[in-house]
Amino acid sequence: MDYSSVNALRANEVEVMRQILHVDMDAYYASVEQHDRPELRGKPVIVGGPSKRGIVCAASYEARPFGVRSAMPMVEAMRKCPEGIVVAPRHARYAEVSRSIFGIFRRYTPLVEGLSLDEAFLDVTGSQRLFGRGEEIARQIKDAIRAETGLTASAGVAHCKFVAKIASDLRKPDGLVVVPDDVAAFLAPLPVERMWGIGPKTAKRVRDAGYSTIGDLARADAQHLEYLLGSWGAYINQLARGQDDRDVIADGDAKSIGAEETFEQDLTDRASMEHYLLAQSARVASRLVREELVARCVSVKIKYSDFTAVSRQLTLREAVCDTDSIFHAARELLSRIPIAGKRVRLTGVSMSDFAQASAPQSLFPDERIVRGRAIETATQALRDRFGKQGVTRAALLEPEDETIANLHPHTRAPRT
Repeated sequence: MDYSSVNALRANEVEVMRQILHVDMDAYYASVEQHDRPELRGKPVIVGGPSKRGIVCAASYEARPFGVRSAMPMVEAMRKCPEGIVVAPRHARYAEVSRSIFGIFRRYTPLVEGLSLDEAFLDVTGSQRLFGRGEEIARQIKDAIRAETGLTASAGVAHCKFVAKIASDLRKPDGLVVVPDDVAAFLAPLPVERMWGIGPKTAKRVRDAGYSTIGDLARADAQHLEYLLGSWGAYINQLARGQDDRDVIADGDAKSIGAEETFEQDLTDRASMEHYLLAQSARVASRLVREELVARCVSVKIKYSDFTAVSRQLTLREAVCDTDSIFHAARELLSRIPIAGKRVRLTGVSMSDFAQASAPQSLFPDERIVRGRAIETATQALRDRFGKQGVTRAALLEPEDETIANLHPHTRAPRT
């Protein structure tokens, strides 16, 4: 596709109303699992960690009538839906399918702003002479996703991001909603909970003040909303009227690659924390190698049992992609974080400040780093051939003490 022609069309057709799509995959993680495992189709699937502290990542549409929702504690989800089939998340698989989906988006416009693995805004204003109106483009994208991935998506078509986001959620699953020209009339009857950014607590405050619909917020005095909601009250008033001039910001490269875990039992000693930092360093290194990247900035995140979090970061002299280098830095960063007498419920490692692994990193490279990179690359090749259990560090096979042996981590998605 010739993106320059799309941008030229967009620039030359100022009289054409802006066309923004919001495309959102339906129950994404659960749908991927049902697609890959036919025996799960039509059954209540709950994707998430099975531990006491596990969190629901996604619930299939069969599980939702029971009240199961994303971000719900797994204990509550299983109480609501005892027949639910719990499936451990496979983040690498979800990322793989996501790349295919975003590839479809970019066939129609270079202006794609990803919000997560499974949803994005698309500005197709300049694509209309090539592919038709926004509704036609949305339909083509939905058809392509179904044909190429076996999954369904819902889409909203509007003149701005806020309204497109609301529209995409109105007829899930497999929905397509085109917002009419009278945007205010479209928004007016919708409940305040449909407002992007208004959660349950804020919604109660808004309803207690006498505003039950988006139309009520549109007609409200902006100063009163500021008093009620703080500095963003006036902005809510504008959005409720369908006034949103934010541009779709095309995605750049990933800013970080990381891995983190929440533990069923709090960690209380440094050895346990280092054990998991090593495992996380290995996962980050594996992904760096797969994506042919090296990175210089290492970050470690710790969350205490009271949910307060602290992080530290370190910039290395030379970019790395091997487990040992990342773990060495992570251990140093851990020594800078107060852990004595603390109970830790989460640890995480991430890397940023990327470069291509094939590019020369230094005139006189550190031989240890070069050797580590070669070992990591060879190790990844063995994993690709024989599976992830084909090559495993001894330190990760044998926990150092009984405390570690009794832990069951819930792995969260790598952040990008």
